[in-house]
Amino acid sequence: MTAAARTHCTIVPPHLLDRLTRAADPDVAAAARRTLVADAAHRTARRLTTVHGAAPVLRAADTAAGTPGRTIHDAGHRTALPGRQVRTEGEKPTKDATVNRAYAGLGATYELFRDAYGRDSINGDGLPLIATVHYDREYNNAFWNGDQMVFGDGDGRIFQDFTVAVDVIGHELAHGVTQYTANLAYFGQSGALNESVSDVFGSLVRQRVLGQTADEADWLIGAGLLAPDVRGVALRSMKAPGTAYDDDVLGKDPQPATMDDYVHTGSDNGGVHINSGIPNHAFYLFATELGGNAWERAGQVWYDVLTGGRLAVDAAFEDFSRLTVAAARERFGAGGPEDDAVVKAWSTVGLPAE
Repeated sequence: MTAAARTHCTIVPPHLLDRLTRAADPDVAAAARRTLVADAAHRTARRLTTVHGAAPVLRAADTAAGTPGRTIHDAGHRTALPGRQVRTEGEKPTKDATVNRAYAGLGATYELFRDAYGRDSINGDGLPLIATVHYDREYNNAFWNGDQMVFGDGDGRIFQDFTVAVDVIGHELAHGVTQYTANLAYFGQSGALNESVSDVFGSLVRQRVLGQTADEADWLIGAGLLAPDVRGVALRSMKAPGTAYDDDVLGKDPQPATMDDYVHTGSDNGGVHINSGIPNHAFYLFATELGGNAWERAGQVWYDVLTGGRLAVDAAFEDFSRLTVAAARERFGAGGPEDDAVVKAWSTVGLPAE
């Protein structure tokens, strides 16, 4: 497995946490600094694991095929992973709501990929789903580290418990699907595609849980994560990139919706959490043009491209846009509503579709 495959992927980008380190509130600044230090340590550990290799995790002997094989651990506000085991597949809910939300979110993500796309877990071969909750103290993030999910409790001032948003759980596990399929390099446009694919499937997990059609969904990523005093509704908006928050402490959502406003930056791995707003918006336009359940036709096209073997690890936005058009035609036929909708979506955000 290449280094890109095992990238440490967080839901809250480092550029946002860096801003919080300069907050006037010393508690907010301290929590952001601790989060950045923890994230940096995990990125280093992931690179070392990639270099030296790691044994694959196999389905437990007592876990039936077609089930998530979930195990939830409690870090006890420390940083050693995975922590104390507190709930396994099939066990009854615990008294800890965070544990139960993590368990349910892992299951909802597994069920989307199984039922909509016929995929058995994130690697397609029944990989057990492992998560750790209550990581560190006032840890303002959630991440996929190449092997498992990790959730912080938030600082309570800017961020709430990171298990409250099921799309965040879906987002991070989708990084695992990308890891085992297209393995998109985590820098520049390929990194922004990596982030966007996770936003897409995270949103689809939430829509499926809530029983929402594309027109009914709010297309927010991380709704409920921001504390009550923060001026904002979520981390990102696929419907209207750049509008998720505008707060004195957190700053303004920097995401562009079209290539006209593409952000050239050296931070955030070349803007992977920023420019992902462009393919995010294209998917929103595609899905709402088609209507119905977004995980069906629109989601199927994105899944076909992610898993089809033609998406290069260093793919640019134009590569992805053209492949989605080809995938829509292969699955649904040329000249149909899916073809027209995906071409229109990419054209609207300023990318070629053919």
